[in-house]
Amino acid sequence: MNGIVIFGDVVRSRRDASGATAWLRALKTEFDDAIPANRRLAAFEFTQGDELQGLLAPGTDPFPLILRAGLRAGRRPMRWVVVAGDVDPGQGPATQRTGAAFLRARERLAEAGAKRIGLIAESGDAFTDAVLDDVAPLLVELLETLTDRQREVARLILVEGLRRSEAAVRLNVSRATVSVAADRAHARSIAGLARALGRLFAAGAAESAARRGEPVKVVS
Repeated sequence: MNGIVIFGDVVRSRRDASGATAWLRALKTEFDDAIPANRRLAAFEFTQGDELQGLLAPGTDPFPLILRAGLRAGRRPMRWVVVAGDVDPGQGPATQRTGAAFLRARERLAEAGAKRIGLIAESGDAFTDAVLDDVAPLLVELLETLTDRQREVARLILVEGLRRSEAAVRLNVSRATVSVAADRAHARSIAGLARALGRLFAAGAAESAARRGEPVKVVS
């Protein structure tokens, strides 16, 4: 069966194992709440306090989750890997599942650690993946440049969907203050990049699955 495997590894988690565990527990809850049940093939779960794993239905866009993590208060540096491909049928959370896509995700996560890459995405289509290798890391790089205030403003706008005026009311500051923070955070560019990655990844995964005689349908 087809699926989308997502791994998130906390960087330097051994320096603060309890903090990493608390962070991943919060992400697991947010991710499970953010993704409808019909778009999840398995619940998110984490292992050994330093790695989050998820399994999404084909056609689901995984990049809003990475955006959520990067814009969350108290953000911890993470490396992400997203792989579309074959997964074995099974029960239980993602940490109890396996298949070719899981094995490939494990390989790419090791590569991300060795090369210090923030995000690797692999759709299964060679041409698409060559583009993703160049472009996908930019999303995490942009998120890592944000100040705490820029991250707070960007989350209200990009994750919670507030207008700038509404974000200003929430933060009890002027609209101009929010606009300056959003512009300096390059919020529109980050949102556009995340959308582009989602479309590119979906197209590559669909092309790869079609070649195997297994067309991917976007889950409604």
